[in-house]
Amino acid sequence: GLFGVPELSCPEGFQEAQDKALQESEQLVQKACSTPPGPETVMIFDQLSDALCRVADLADFVKIAHPDFAFREAAEEACRNIGTVVEKLNTDVELCQSLRRLLADEIVMSSLDPETRRVAELFMFDFEISGIHLDEEKRKKAVNLNVRILDLCNEFLTGTHLPNKIDKHVLPEHIRYNFTAEGNYLQVAGLHADCPDDLVREAAYKIFLYPNAEQLSRLEELLASRNSLAQLVGYDTFAHRALQGTMAKDPETVRQFLEKLSDQLSKRTQKDFEMMTKMKIKLNPQNSKLMPWDHPYYSGALRAERYNIDPGLYCPFFSLGACMEGLNSLFSRLLGISLYAEQTQRGEVWSEDVRKLAVVHETEGLLGYIYCDFFQRPDKPHQDCHFTVRGGRLKENGEYQLPVVVLMLSLPHSTRGAPTLLSPGMMENLFHEMGHAMHSMLGRTRYQHVTGTRCPTDFAEVPSILMEYFANDYRVVNQFARHYKTGQPLPKNMVSRLCESKKVCAAADMQLQVFYAALDQIYHGKHPLKNTTTEILKETQEKVYGLPYVPNTAWQLRFSHLVGYGAKYYSYLMSRAVASMVWKQCFAQDPFDRAMGERYRREMLAHGGGKEPILMVQG
Repeated sequence: GLFGVPELSCPEGFQEAQDKALQESEQLVQKACSTPPGPETVMIFDQLSDALCRVADLADFVKIAHPDFAFREAAEEACRNIGTVVEKLNTDVELCQSLRRLLADEIVMSSLDPETRRVAELFMFDFEISGIHLDEEKRKKAVNLNVRILDLCNEFLTGTHLPNKIDKHVLPEHIRYNFTAEGNYLQVAGLHADCPDDLVREAAYKIFLYPNAEQLSRLEELLASRNSLAQLVGYDTFAHRALQGTMAKDPETVRQFLEKLSDQLSKRTQKDFEMMTKMKIKLNPQNSKLMPWDHPYYSGALRAERYNIDPGLYCPFFSLGACMEGLNSLFSRLLGISLYAEQTQRGEVWSEDVRKLAVVHETEGLLGYIYCDFFQRPDKPHQDCHFTVRGGRLKENGEYQLPVVVLMLSLPHSTRGAPTLLSPGMMENLFHEMGHAMHSMLGRTRYQHVTGTRCPTDFAEVPSILMEYFANDYRVVNQFARHYKTGQPLPKNMVSRLCESKKVCAAADMQLQVFYAALDQIYHGKHPLKNTTTEILKETQEKVYGLPYVPNTAWQLRFSHLVGYGAKYYSYLMSRAVASMVWKQCFAQDPFDRAMGERYRREMLAHGGGKEPILMVQG
């Protein structure tokens, strides 16, 4: 069965696994309600969370990545059903009472260790943001809103990827070959941001971002429903509800953070835009105005022109084997951890090219498993991501339930003549995702509710972004970058060119992220919104980003992060700010410093979400 779960040897098994989890959860709810307040209460709550998450988390991954439609469909169904049960439990008054009795009992509370106390408070927080304090009718309304929001999220997400079609005669003949033909139509499935032809990028931008009325009404309903839910449970806006418990804590802090960042960037961003404009005029004199479809292309072109960093020069040094070897040696020197390939059983993986790694510590033994789903295949989403399939926790019998995660990338397959070769960008992404995986492996908490990356969103990206700093350091790269044919190391000047090139247009690239984050905050801020989502996009784009809005486009309808990162898109930027501090203060002097690695593990990674993030950062 998938991931070694015996029921999941066929799609129908999801129903079985789900029924088993729901049965177990009913017994645990009864047990929680009849147990006197004490540490056991928290334990039972965590078992309840674990029983549901073990199926829901696994299904969350399978519904996206499994090549077999029947599996994807069954997983989607299981997600929905368990999601609905979770929303109901979050408004179950009797269940909440049992936790409330514990939190109200000062003597028992003072005897609990800090992690147990925090987990009890986090469970209570889940009740509160779900509207436990409301009367029955309003609680029902909250559950229904939550279920509707889940559905809208799924529909909106699907809509963000759908191609747009256009009559092929509308486009000049010499650029049609860039798009997929379908009878008399051309399909535009993305922005073609790397295409050197200005006209192709312009066409792709205007067609792919042409507003779709259904998708627009989905977004409007999603934002309105989120706002209604937040207000129903006692928050001013959805952003206030989403930011409680994060590092930022409230929308005001996020606003100040983004404004400060924007002020610091503005002069540099202007310089970047001027450089890009000059380059555009040089290549295309009759069309000198810098447009949104130009930014990604010309920033890349400037990098290439200045530093000659053609990926083709670098790929031969970054074979997948060499990169994995590099990660292995880094983790071994920094944390005493090694990665070992394991044989998988029949039916354990969903595609024969998935590899299973055991993560082993030199004295503590096996820490958990990472399934590497690294290669492209039809129907596989193109995003690189990390999924928790099973959280770690201390089981009732004293054993530790080992964490299981999946890392998903879209690398090219090896060919007859060459292994899988990674571009510098792919190599950096591999390090980034591995940062999440290590957080999952080392966030060895007693409770799975706060295991690994189950921590506030604006803190969750810190360990992964920190790994990018390692991936861009010559001392680290020099350990593993070898030409796959000759074994020669990557010359130092090539590494420094690559690192220097990252600074080109970095301000403009970051300003774009500030714009996305600001837009996300406004959408989830005060409702009713002052304007349509498109008007708000236009206004924010011109004010925060600086490149003109293009009429009849609606980029927000492709903004898939509004689903998973609603009101929290700023997290990437805030995590980057923290990661850069950690790098500079702890690892810049010596990226292999074992004592520092141990301190980083002890203060930051080990707690998962079991400790206030700001305290971990201070540590």
